Amino acid sequence: MPSRRLAAVLATIAAIAVAQLAVIVLTPRSGTLEPAAIDLGRYFTPEQLRRASDFRGPQLWLYVATLVAQAAVLALLIVRPGRFGRLLARPWRRPVLVSSAVGAAISVLLAATRLPLEAGARARAAGVGLVNGSWGAWLWDAARSAALGALLAAVATAAAIALMRRLPRGWWAPASGLVVAIAAVLVFAGPLVLDPIFNRFERLPAGPARAEVLALADRAGVDAGEVYVMDASRRTTAANAYVTGFGSSRRIVLYDTLLDEFPPAQRRLVVAHELGHVHYRDVPRALLFILLAAPLGMLAVALLTRLWVPGAAGPRAGPASVPALFAAFWLVLLLLGTVSNQLSRSVEARADTYALRLTGESRAFIGQQRRLALQNVSNPDPSGIVRFLLRTHPTARERIGAGVAWEAGARP
Repeated sequence: MPSRRLAAVLATIAAIAVAQLAVIVLTPRSGTLEPAAIDLGRYFTPEQLRRASDFRGPQLWLYVATLVAQAAVLALLIVRPGRFGRLLARPWRRPVLVSSAVGAAISVLLAATRLPLEAGARARAAGVGLVNGSWGAWLWDAARSAALGALLAAVATAAAIALMRRLPRGWWAPASGLVVAIAAVLVFAGPLVLDPIFNRFERLPAGPARAEVLALADRAGVDAGEVYVMDASRRTTAANAYVTGFGSSRRIVLYDTLLDEFPPAQRRLVVAHELGHVHYRDVPRALLFILLAAPLGMLAVALLTRLWVPGAAGPRAGPASVPALFAAFWLVLLLLGTVSNQLSRSVEARADTYALRLTGESRAFIGQQRRLALQNVSNPDPSGIVRFLLRTHPTARERIGAGVAWEAGARP
């Protein structure tokens, strides 16, 4: 047991180290502006800063509580399986099929565990005016999300158990390729198949907004794919935009709240930022990170699974292996996701700089970042540990600082 524990720990550390190396390799070396030091008091009143802190602080703890609750459920399934464990240990005639059902059931169980805490977070968001829509609509979204998660868990679990039965020691290698393939399929098909389940998307109609987008894309010399408007206002008052897909599925998506409530100069900056992601191929860059991190990540999953359930892999692999497999994958994904946030922050900062270079509108950029922080009730300056572990974007302080630096004549 000690040797197995040591092997699992070393593999997990190695997976984190390789992911960190991948971040170093893929982090942009140029094209990013160093933010200027700013006084937040010039851009936000004490009341605005206090409101953001009072809202985001408890939201963060609710998120942490969600992670702890899920970890506790997975640990109980392994340490104290009870009747459930005895049921899984039966000699099933179709172990792969039953394992698939168990994976789906655990996925639904985790979704149910999250639900009360997510409801609390939604209630608090409604209290600051961030939420639109009824509780019934929110529950319907949660049910559809849980169903999709269960479907994906069922497919992935069946594939993993089948590999574990056929390749007891080396199943993690083809499994890592499967992880990359699933990620690529989800990124490509997400805009076409998954996103429309939850929101309505319409092509940006002819008019000044579309003309601005096409003019910016032409100036940038990039093929932005199609530009869509999402009916985000059905659920939230927050404003945002994003780029998704690749190849023929690539598109830029704008929240309708952004189009309806932000002035043209600030909308142009949002579009220019998303064009920056297209210009620098940031979506393929994210897939490349997964390709580099997946092999050792899946090795860590394999060794953790074997540590928690000895004999989990091999001809007897089946439903009894699934809770440990699920817990190992959940833990490794959480750790590697935290590492990958560094890469996300760096490419987002570069896209900000690209937007400034494409438009030259630093004043509008500063106003845009201030307004986004206020409208989304974001903390402009979270603590360093929160930023490192959870933030996928630069803070409002950093983004406003980039605008101030550009206005002062700094260039990347």
